[in-house]
Amino acid sequence: MIQLKRWKIVLVVLATIFGIAFTIPNLLPAATVARLPAWVPHQRLNLGLDLQGGSYLLLEVDTEALKKERLNNLIEDVRRELQTARIPFTGLGQASGSVSTRITDAGQVETAYAALAKLAQPLAGAPTGRDLNVLRGPDQTITLTPVAEAQNSEAAKAVEQSIEIIRRRIDQMGTREPTIIRQGVDRIVVQAPGESDPERLRNVIGQTAKLTFQMVDDTVPLEQAIAGRVPPASMLLDQPSNPNEPKVLVYKRILVSGEQLVDARPAFGQSGESVVSFRFNGPGGRRFGEATTQNIGKRFAIILDGKVISAPVIQGAITGGSGQITGNFTAESANELSVLLRAGALPAPLKVEEQRTVTAELGADSVKAGAISLGLGAVAIFIFIILAYGLFGVFAAIALVVNVFLLVGVMTLTQATLTLPGIAGLILTLAVAVDANVLIYERMRDEAREGAGALTAADQGFRRAMVSIFDANVTTLISAFIMFQFGSGPVKGFAWTLAIGVLTSLFTALLITQVLIGWWFRVTRAKSLPI
Repeated sequence: MIQLKRWKIVLVVLATIFGIAFTIPNLLPAATVARLPAWVPHQRLNLGLDLQGGSYLLLEVDTEALKKERLNNLIEDVRRELQTARIPFTGLGQASGSVSTRITDAGQVETAYAALAKLAQPLAGAPTGRDLNVLRGPDQTITLTPVAEAQNSEAAKAVEQSIEIIRRRIDQMGTREPTIIRQGVDRIVVQAPGESDPERLRNVIGQTAKLTFQMVDDTVPLEQAIAGRVPPASMLLDQPSNPNEPKVLVYKRILVSGEQLVDARPAFGQSGESVVSFRFNGPGGRRFGEATTQNIGKRFAIILDGKVISAPVIQGAITGGSGQITGNFTAESANELSVLLRAGALPAPLKVEEQRTVTAELGADSVKAGAISLGLGAVAIFIFIILAYGLFGVFAAIALVVNVFLLVGVMTLTQATLTLPGIAGLILTLAVAVDANVLIYERMRDEAREGAGALTAADQGFRRAMVSIFDANVTTLISAFIMFQFGSGPVKGFAWTLAIGVLTSLFTALLITQVLIGWWFRVTRAKSLPI
């Protein structure tokens, strides 16, 4: 086994060059790295929140608002079903978590009940197997109540959707490796390393960004609507961007929603003003084209989070599936809105429960403390291994140095995030690597005591220690995999560093040390082991 095969030498040299090349940019100032030739790696390690500072937010999904929106949508569904069936009704509204209405024609109560019962969808786990309880009441009333299981399911889905949308929004801001995890039933923890403007992060994350296109209701004078005489099928919304028309009366029926957008980008209008250009998917483009074709000469409102951005007149059919949103945007606000629309709307509002900013000074202190710990641990390990095994201990120390270069190089190449627990993983990796060398060297001593020659003892030391080394490292890899799979945040960082460290430790302990020892035997023709 102790043979200086060419492929081993080439592999060791290439691995060492790789480790050094990808580690050096982390040791140089950013300005120096920027001046390096293009063929030199420029990537640097991503530092976690605890090392470089950043923003920490604890968010709560407003499930009550989600329930309220569900009831509002249910009211519109009931209105649509009864109007389609031409069934007269009155008193449509919500109270105590239910929607109820009175059918004015007693002879059509059963027909109305059958029509509204179709609104209930199948739901596994619900007592009735449906997400709605539809009941007939006294005085020709019909009541629809969402079951608790349906509300809990929607709340759970809202949290999962919010996590994914928050991740997409932060990614589009350019923040690398954010930590976004669920906490409890309806809370989300967001850690954004390197984000120096927590208010910007809060604004981008916290805005619901629900975009809808709805027709303006011109059947009622605006003054009457402001005075309180709003038709049941309409609603009065604010228009902050237009001081000449601060309120707009719009129909509740949504023509097209932002869920059907496939792209949104900041652009400039014909007069040079900042706008947001958008593009729908196929179904959304068809619906938008039909709506504009049928309403030429009428106004439609572009509504974001319950506020009218603009309410232009439809000059002609827009059948291309794309258009522009105007509304006194600045270049920054247009870009921010496009980011929100591309990432998608949150299913429910988010409330900021806690906000913390980790300063760069704290990060620098953590880096310094981690570097000192790593340095002291390495020095202690080097002293031990050299005192215990002499020249072969020096070979093990060289392999450890290459191991650190490889580990940092792999983490840099994969753009893994290094956290303070990750530095602990680095230190533990050195101990794991030394453990492999200890097993090999002790086995060599055993073979030498039994009368084997130096080269044979060294060869048998590698061969017979192999099983124990693999068993120990596979067990560590399994532990790292479990921590990475089920852990979060710093735990994942520690597990990832540990896993990479185990693999690089196996490589350096078994291959680099072996090549160095093989080279030593070839040069010295030694008859005894120097350990």
